[in-house]
Amino acid sequence: MSTKDFVEKDYYKVLGVPKDATEAEIKKAYRKLAREFHPDANKGDAGAETRFKEVSEANDVLGDPKKRKEYDEARALFGNGGLRGPGPGGTGSFNFDLGDLFGGAQGGTGGAGGFGGGIGDVFGGLFNRGGTTTGPRTQPRRGQDIESEVTLSFTEAIEGATVPLRMSSQAACKACSGTGDKNGNPRVCPTCLGTGQVSRGGGGGFSLTDPCADCRGRGLIAQDPCDVCKGSGRARSSRTMQVRIPAGVSDAQRIRLRGKGAPGERGGPHGDLYVVVHVDPHPVFGRKDDNLTVTVPVSFTEAALGAEVRVPTLGGAPVTLKLPPGTPNGRTMRARGKGAVRKDGTRGDLLVTVEVRVPAELSEPATEALEAYRAATADDDPRAELFKAAKGA
Repeated sequence: MSTKDFVEKDYYKVLGVPKDATEAEIKKAYRKLAREFHPDANKGDAGAETRFKEVSEANDVLGDPKKRKEYDEARALFGNGGLRGPGPGGTGSFNFDLGDLFGGAQGGTGGAGGFGGGIGDVFGGLFNRGGTTTGPRTQPRRGQDIESEVTLSFTEAIEGATVPLRMSSQAACKACSGTGDKNGNPRVCPTCLGTGQVSRGGGGGFSLTDPCADCRGRGLIAQDPCDVCKGSGRARSSRTMQVRIPAGVSDAQRIRLRGKGAPGERGGPHGDLYVVVHVDPHPVFGRKDDNLTVTVPVSFTEAALGAEVRVPTLGGAPVTLKLPPGTPNGRTMRARGKGAVRKDGTRGDLLVTVEVRVPAELSEPATEALEAYRAATADDDPRAELFKAAKGA
């Protein structure tokens, strides 16, 4: 952007404040417009992105008392495209094109008022043309997202847990305070003019915006690159933080923790932290969605005659389930509210599967009793329906 562009822009109009606005009024107007047109709140809106850049540029000048004073003086001197000077009656202007002044075509010290090619010096301090800056001309940049992994016990996954996570990410280089420059004095990138982005034609009248390759999207270029970060302003940083894993997470679930990622640049927000959860198996309990599962062995007589069976629960007191007479092997019953925690805070159920155990060895009285049972049920063929169905098929 040329000095001519700066002079011809009305930053007061951009922020919507009068020329005698106080610093507080300027700051209030800037914050309101920055929130309204911030790129994060207007995804894909090129117009909003342009307005955000204009608002940031205006605040960079009007928000700095020294720059504002120089800007007001420049506007008074070159207002409306003419150099103010004594005309008839002491008023008026020399009406010549600003392009002649800033183009430098005439060179030397010639031209009106003897300004010639030195006009850029008048604004060098104000607009930092080719100089250095630590001001907020460049846009804030959001921090990177980080992904980490954690392994929980089965109980921790069901009940929730707070675990320490050690993470490595890019953060502001401590050696150069994030400037990328040994002396902390980088210059504005001449390619993108500090925006960190460049536009290219996309066809059909559209333009595409890419990160600036020269400054890698930072908007600043180190004059004397930092030895630690090599001018990038970012360095690898490790930190340990306590992370709360919510109750009810499942194995391989990916949890997003907003704002817990890498810090941003130039006041930009933190990125997000993504945690992939691994859950160790439990020796007794399993899981099916929001329900827990358990297999409970019962004896032949309990299944045949019916019984009340005590069943363990995860981390709680046992529950008693009533087996009806003739309960078959593999039947599943339900203990309500004894499962995993759901997102709404309620709990799933405990699914209890019956497993009829056949004793490997029998005492003599037990053998005699079963022999008597076999004789009493000799006419009952449990496979009759099987053969009937097979023959019918």
